[in-house]
Amino acid sequence: MTAAGTIHSVAGMSDTNKATNGGEGKAAHGFGSRGPAVSRISQAYPDRVEVRGRDLCGDLMGRLTFTEYFHLLLTGEEPTEDQRFFLDLLLIAIAEHGMMPSNVAARMTLAADPRSLHGAVAAGILGCGPVILGTSDACAALLSDARARVDDGAEPAAVAAEMAAALQDAGEKVPGFGHPVHRPRDPRADRILELADARGVSGPHVALARAFHAAVEGARGKPLTMNVSMPIAAVMLDLGFSADAVKGVPILARTGGLLAHLAEERGQPIGFLMAGRAEEAIAYEPGAEP
Repeated sequence: MTAAGTIHSVAGMSDTNKATNGGEGKAAHGFGSRGPAVSRISQAYPDRVEVRGRDLCGDLMGRLTFTEYFHLLLTGEEPTEDQRFFLDLLLIAIAEHGMMPSNVAARMTLAADPRSLHGAVAAGILGCGPVILGTSDACAALLSDARARVDDGAEPAAVAAEMAAALQDAGEKVPGFGHPVHRPRDPRADRILELADARGVSGPHVALARAFHAAVEGARGKPLTMNVSMPIAAVMLDLGFSADAVKGVPILARTGGLLAHLAEERGQPIGFLMAGRAEEAIAYEPGAEP
């Protein structure tokens, strides 16, 4: 069909089709049963920028820290003192962890294209899966499910034991446990929980995180590290963040770490060195079975 034919076809929509789509042109313009499509985050005007109903230049700039601003962007509300404190704490906890594969990928990308800082950052973020960036989102889902069962009257320890056993019986790992470096304890996780207790924000999700730790170790019969992902999720949920918002903290934090690596890469390049060492470490065997 030609463009003109397409326009004619839409313009000539029958009354039946219009009614089916909820009124003339609604479907084509993003309208539906929930009303008009809207965004509540921000709008730029010729003389100002409005963010979450606040004047960016006249109110937010010079008053909020970036952490407070991130909370406002993410939730629509300015944080309480505890929310700000722990959002800062969690961002610091997960921002940097050495020469991880995500940082290596970013450095090698920048070495290959020194003008593509954004591409190098993207390469690093795309490499931040559950093995590298952690399973905070999976932990949040697990804790939310467990909390719902506790709210229905079940005991936290029993819920944790049952859910952990079900995951293990299915051949799956319980998210938030185990670490290749930090054994038998992850110092970041310990510090988060220590401060949550000290500031009185530890709630039902932190209690469930500890119950899962006991259940997992009990099933294994030996210690297993609770890694930083579990307390990130537990503390955020106890502070009122939604489970969907939890993964945003590690992503934002790791972006800061990536930018540090890329700034260093520009001054002290090692991207091609790492690529060369990788070739040296891998033997080439023609005709080898896959």
